[in-house]
Amino acid sequence: MENRELKRHALEVRKNVIRSVYAAKSGHPGGSLSAADVLTFLYFEEMKNLDPADPGKKDRDRFVLSKGHAAPAYYAVLAEKGFFPKEDLTTLRHLGSYLQGHPDMKHIPGVDMSTGSLGQGVSAAVGMAAAAKIYGDSYRVYTLLGDGELEEGEVWEAAMLAGNRKLDNLCVMVDNNNLQIDGPITEVNSPYPIDKKFEAFNFHVVNVADGSDFDELRAAFREAAQTKGAPTAIIMKTVKGRGVSFMENQVGWHGKAPDDSQYEQAMAELTKAGEAL
Repeated sequence: MENRELKRHALEVRKNVIRSVYAAKSGHPGGSLSAADVLTFLYFEEMKNLDPADPGKKDRDRFVLSKGHAAPAYYAVLAEKGFFPKEDLTTLRHLGSYLQGHPDMKHIPGVDMSTGSLGQGVSAAVGMAAAAKIYGDSYRVYTLLGDGELEEGEVWEAAMLAGNRKLDNLCVMVDNNNLQIDGPITEVNSPYPIDKKFEAFNFHVVNVADGSDFDELRAAFREAAQTKGAPTAIIMKTVKGRGVSFMENQVGWHGKAPDDSQYEQAMAELTKAGEAL
């Protein structure tokens, strides 16, 4: 897909992140906006055999949102892909809605794993990749982690197994926006150097300087697909709150909804960005 089209899809994802969190009056916009581009790339170019009419298709590539609180972006890209109506996005976190605050595989079309407890998503993804190897299936497994999530020990238990089993059908992505709920990750409990840690667990590592640059993402995923005998970790530098000026690099937007005036400003900025494409 051309980068211009990917940018258009990513912009719609960002708009729907804002719409859904605003409608819910709660949620996590910051880390959803930083992940919007890589999720768009995954679902509109990278992942194979996806079929909204058959979400459980056996040979589909799998995706696990290990940073489950970024559900607004996940739901927005699933709706953009056609797994369910976009109109439903404004029911996020509402009583009775199937779009819960964290992904639920039992009720949301296209969700391959329920997540929310940090560290457990990547562990499930490793299990999926191992199962594909055992049963001779050709699908690939992708999982997106937050950089603060790397403070969870379970992440490294999963990485140890993935490296030991040489799961070259596994691609672990880190949304490295340098902020978590309590502040900069360097101040809370620094996981740096992230790349060296994954290398120590026998991963092939690709560093991406701009996780919103589709050319860089395309090159990184191509390298991952060509890597044999080891899982790949793609470490992406991103901007928390990207696309909305007053949210960018502001830790306070990790987990709160915009008020009326902030909503109007955010949507006006995103609309203007769309007109420039």
